[in-house]
Amino acid sequence: MLSSTPESATPSLATHPAMRRAERSALRMAVKRFWRNVNARIGFGLIALFTLIALFAPKIAPAGYDDENLLGRLKSPSGLHWIGTDELGRDVFSRVIYGARISMTVGLAAVSGALVTGALLGIAAGYVGGRLDGLIMRMMDIMLAFPSVILAIGIVAMRGPGLNNTILAVSIVNIPVYARVARASTLAIKEHEYVTAARAMGARAWRVLLRAILPNAASPLVVQATLGVAGAILDAAALGFLGLGAQPPTPEWGAMLSDSYKYLLTAFWAALAPGVAIALVVLGFNLAGDGLHDALDPRLTQG
Repeated sequence: MLSSTPESATPSLATHPAMRRAERSALRMAVKRFWRNVNARIGFGLIALFTLIALFAPKIAPAGYDDENLLGRLKSPSGLHWIGTDELGRDVFSRVIYGARISMTVGLAAVSGALVTGALLGIAAGYVGGRLDGLIMRMMDIMLAFPSVILAIGIVAMRGPGLNNTILAVSIVNIPVYARVARASTLAIKEHEYVTAARAMGARAWRVLLRAILPNAASPLVVQATLGVAGAILDAAALGFLGLGAQPPTPEWGAMLSDSYKYLLTAFWAALAPGVAIALVVLGFNLAGDGLHDALDPRLTQG
């Protein structure tokens, strides 16, 4: 009979019908709060727009991203080239469209890797505590001592320029952010009565982590990830501007800025277009992240 006690404790962590109804109700309220936020809707709209552009770039772009025409170098915007041409006669509008695919891929892939790795490290540190906590967090502190772009430059310099190494570098430099968020959430959640009771009754650690710790730590991690995509896109653009990101002729926005800034006085549109694209997509993720924060804040939800 005693052996059934731990199993009977685990449903109270997440499977009780009343708790499931409360969670669904809280989620519906969060969605309503998010959608009532005008700025959040604008951010969501910008993200949706650039996602669609990235997915359907070949159908949207009027020309190939590497179609050169040296006789049409640095042409001003016209009916044939809506945003003009660059120093090699390539259609700037088409390159910005294809560049959305590169920047969105880098941002989402880098944040996904950083989120998973950082969350695992932070939850382990907060739940286990002791020496493991100290070791993990001191490593995170050391990484945070360096500006993210500088650390990313160092990683890419060791591994070589390229899109895959850009994703890897941007992911690594963002791991400490998610580790700290996950650890802080875990330290607070593991002191809740239902968690301490489950542990006292013998519930296995992995069940406590999956049923209680991870679901409750998800909200701040999702908010941080949404905001983090904006930062990852900026980091990738910085690497591209320095020539360490995606290599020519790949139309990466940072690299486009690097190639065209020297023509600002004669062909400003070549630099303006990728700059505006970066600003809009970063604005979209920042507005959506702020909206998620307000929507998922329990103090606001209770109000």
